[in-house]
Amino acid sequence: MSSHELPQLAGDRLFITDGGMETVLIHQHGIDLPCFASFTLLADEKHTEIVCSYFEDYFAIARKRELGFLLDTLTWRASRDWGAQLGYSSQDMDGVNRRAVTLAREIRGTHASEGTPTAIAGCVGPRRDAYTADDLMSAAEAELYHSAQVETLADAGADFVSALTLTNTSEAVGIARAAAAAGIPAVISFTVETDGRLPNGQTLRYAIEQTDAETDASPAYYMVNCAHPTHFAHVLDDGEWVERIRGVRANGSAKSHAELDEADELDSDDPEELAACHRAVFERLPGLAVVGGCCGTDHRHVAALSNARLAHT
Repeated sequence: MSSHELPQLAGDRLFITDGGMETVLIHQHGIDLPCFASFTLLADEKHTEIVCSYFEDYFAIARKRELGFLLDTLTWRASRDWGAQLGYSSQDMDGVNRRAVTLAREIRGTHASEGTPTAIAGCVGPRRDAYTADDLMSAAEAELYHSAQVETLADAGADFVSALTLTNTSEAVGIARAAAAAGIPAVISFTVETDGRLPNGQTLRYAIEQTDAETDASPAYYMVNCAHPTHFAHVLDDGEWVERIRGVRANGSAKSHAELDEADELDSDDPEELAACHRAVFERLPGLAVVGGCCGTDHRHVAALSNARLAHT
């Protein structure tokens, strides 16, 4: 599938994603996720059933409103170094990524329809912690590191690669190049701090323009995730770079990454309050095609966001 064939870019239909899966599983289901790694759930039948049930709420929203759905695989932490921390070998991680895509395909087979087109996003996360920009790789190192997971996700049948919570351009460039080499579209999503800048201090504009410049604009589009809309709405000024942002997956909390890391309890806006905070984002991103949630959000937030986005168009 080429980037031009991605259903979320093919027409006027709004697509939604899920919310903050990991925070829902931890805080609402009491499930332990070491290293925030949801792929560990694939080894347990009961936990896999919980994951399937989790996605049912989002498909219900999509069916009711005739929206598309982007179904993430449980692989945000399923790269070599994170797997090694949890006792998984490189061979183990290849199997984990393949099982995750298989599960996503099964879920899609159960819930997708003509009125609810569904694409599988092979989820990729940063090599390091998602809230810091320490010990950065070069673009070449990032491509080499991420290529194994990207190739596996492509071979297993993901429709595109969705790289979430990236903190710097070098890793974004590396993942985009790895996806291009594997023949699979890539979506690049940056996270920002409360000032609208990436954790390494780069502006969002610089990050998108630089990634495009170093990859011949190979990413299908860009997103912002794991930040509250009040953290980045003000930096969305005029320019072609803004038009490259087609998706937003915001946190439910306006707290900083450092504050969220230290918090013992989940902090999140009321769904309608969070949707109201997105109005400035919707105004600045008229081409926004994808809305969803990140940390602290669940299906109620995504329902409110989809309603707000549809009302704004």
